[in-house]
Amino acid sequence: MIQLSQARRFSLAIGAVFMMFGIFFGSLPAMGANEAKAATPNPAPTNISQLLIKGTVKNEGVGVAGVKFHVTGNGVDLTATSGDDGKWQLVMQEKGVYKVEIVLDSLPKGVGLRDASLTSRDADLTITDTAAVLFPLGKDIRVVQPIGDQIIIRVFAGLNLGLLLAVAAIGISLIFGTTGLNNFAHGEMVTFGALFMYLFYAVLGWPVILAAAVTIALSAVFGWSQDAAIWRPLRKRRTGLNQMMIVSIGLSIVLRYLLLLFFGGETKTINPTFESVEIGPILTTVNSLTSMGISAVALAAVALFLTRTRIGKATRAVSDNAALAASTGIDVERIIRIVWVLAGALTGLAGILYGMQFQGNWLMGFSILLLLFASVTLGGLGTALGATVGALIIGMVVEVSSLVLPTDLKYAASLIILILVLLVRPQGVLGKKQRIG
Repeated sequence: MIQLSQARRFSLAIGAVFMMFGIFFGSLPAMGANEAKAATPNPAPTNISQLLIKGTVKNEGVGVAGVKFHVTGNGVDLTATSGDDGKWQLVMQEKGVYKVEIVLDSLPKGVGLRDASLTSRDADLTITDTAAVLFPLGKDIRVVQPIGDQIIIRVFAGLNLGLLLAVAAIGISLIFGTTGLNNFAHGEMVTFGALFMYLFYAVLGWPVILAAAVTIALSAVFGWSQDAAIWRPLRKRRTGLNQMMIVSIGLSIVLRYLLLLFFGGETKTINPTFESVEIGPILTTVNSLTSMGISAVALAAVALFLTRTRIGKATRAVSDNAALAASTGIDVERIIRIVWVLAGALTGLAGILYGMQFQGNWLMGFSILLLLFASVTLGGLGTALGATVGALIIGMVVEVSSLVLPTDLKYAASLIILILVLLVRPQGVLGKKQRIG
């Protein structure tokens, strides 16, 4: 029994030795493969999303080939060239904000930027993986123009911008007049109109009139729902105006990032075609002329509503003195609700018109919010006509000042004018003097 046991142990030991040799020699190919794998520089990643900066350059709806774009930032210095369809793109290695500059010398003869001052734009890849950069093209206006022609062109652009600001600013003025609230979420209502117009018109392919009508209706419902869900309950609790203003700031942030979550961060091409129209030295588009006409009609309709209808007169009465208006039998809460609906519809219309001209993104309303408040303050808080006058002044100052100031400072010029006017007339251009104390 002892001899059998020793023999068995010897055989097991021999088997273990051979097994160890087998494992050792069998592992050599795998080790070599690992070493070869480690020696391979920068293996190609798989299933990893790319960071893209892209765009499309078109002139009168036709893609323009051979246009070069210079992209810098975060240690990057790259150049891209558009293809036959006008499309171009670059792959970035890390998130960040990049500067994209169009090389004007690469444009075909007779083709230039519709806005000669916008030769560069920022591509933000900090939040999304794709950033679309657009440079609308038109007739080449790089030739030196007489100063008189330049003034005419900038005045026309100022009138266009002023009318757009006026349509959006009236809502702020009416809300402040009837409730005393400075609504900082008003910019997101502009964005709401532009992005839902993009959804219905550009994505779903609805006719432009139907898409605009549905967007304006949704904007009106959006205004009504804000008052019903937030502002009316706060008024019933007698919440102070300062606290309500802070709530509006928080609401603006929430709405802004909800729009980002739903629509994404890239620029939305609402209307890809720009039909050029030349009026003397002014080179504009059918979109701009149509927008100016619609804005003028909307402002005239609001003026008639406030001066000729019973609800409009009641709105003015509540704006002047809510307590006195209530004592005469006016339902103040009903008037405030109507004002919110009207403000929502007007702001949605402003978003549609702004987006059809300049395209849309999730920050567009926030970017012009300061100009809207400057318009309302300059014209006189709480007055619709004052908001219109203030918006036209701000629009003119912003555009005309670009003749002598860098483009990046033209918004600052409007705020300087605002300060100077308020130093002379604190109540605004059309505001009423109020006795304090």
